[in-house]
Amino acid sequence: MLRCRFSFFALLLVPLCALAQPKSPYYPDAVWQRKTPAEAGFNAQRLKDAVDYAVANETRNPRDLTGVVVHKGYIVAEWGEPLRVDMTHSVTKSLLSSVVGVAYDRGLIKSIDDPVRDYVAPIQLYDPAPAGNKSDRLGRSDFVLLFDTPHNRTITWNHLLRQTSDWEGTLWGKPDWADRPSDKPGEWLTRPRNKAGTVYKYNDVRVNVLALAALNIWRRPLPQVLKEAIMDPIGASNTWRWFGYENSWIVLDGGAVQSVTGGGHWGGGMFINAYDMARFGYLTLRRGKWKDRQLLSNQWVDWALAPTPAEPGYGFMNWYNNRDKKLFPSAPASAFAHIGNGTNIVYVDPDHDIVAVVRWIERRAIDEFLKRLLAAVG
Repeated sequence: MLRCRFSFFALLLVPLCALAQPKSPYYPDAVWQRKTPAEAGFNAQRLKDAVDYAVANETRNPRDLTGVVVHKGYIVAEWGEPLRVDMTHSVTKSLLSSVVGVAYDRGLIKSIDDPVRDYVAPIQLYDPAPAGNKSDRLGRSDFVLLFDTPHNRTITWNHLLRQTSDWEGTLWGKPDWADRPSDKPGEWLTRPRNKAGTVYKYNDVRVNVLALAALNIWRRPLPQVLKEAIMDPIGASNTWRWFGYENSWIVLDGGAVQSVTGGGHWGGGMFINAYDMARFGYLTLRRGKWKDRQLLSNQWVDWALAPTPAEPGYGFMNWYNNRDKKLFPSAPASAFAHIGNGTNIVYVDPDHDIVAVVRWIERRAIDEFLKRLLAAVG
């Protein structure tokens, strides 16, 4: 009897355990699926209020506001022209750092605390029509040595990813001091370097150094890597493009390759539609996983979201965290965002299972938009 009774209870426990299993999240397929606000559990009027507020606070720049709200993988709101391909400015940095993340996950980078100089060979510039004779350039190197100074030799991947490297030099005709220079021109060339890792400075020249270093370890154009490793697996369209500068070409393994930029300063950058940005945001919401594939490791996502000691609101470029609630006072501390000028923002909210892409909104209006959006969720 005892044996029979135990077997009976065991049979009862099987379906109960099955019911206790967490439901796998839904992932968008090639075609987005949509739900009405009511089907998704939103307050329809409050969601409309949030969208109307965003539209009313369009940036003064000559752009038309565009946005998409995704809840649990389904589109619940969209406005403007989400299919329009626009420059996304510094959201490009999040795509660049993710390409570096894939390199780490695949063993191309052994440790993010390794000096980058150990991975980068001398770089030959591509010059299809050199002026004058070779003899006219005697004494001038044909190579770019990114990490040859005593200071630059100390820079690690982690420093570049967190914008704390204080890299010194000139790349693609742009000196390191050219981006957001101080108000003391006399110090631009003479100031002592900050020890790598100690001071945060948002600087696109140094971001472009990271892009060129990543190109050297992949030995392939970074747009190709991004397409195969991330954008194709998440079902992105074929309309996005990632550009460099007209002079950012190098000779790599016998061919000419363009080194892309990590933002839109001086041109270049990522041009992409809002739906594709939403897919990338959803990938980061799911901690680098898409369906049955881990495209970015949990370890990498943890690092990307970890506060930078010199700038706690910043993780890896361009992952902004909200742990101190200074970025978005109306949002949960667990929320984070990929942000670029414009303002272009991919808001990611694990607590509410929401990704919101808002493009060409006034920066000062973002928190109020989020306050209204989250009020619609309840």
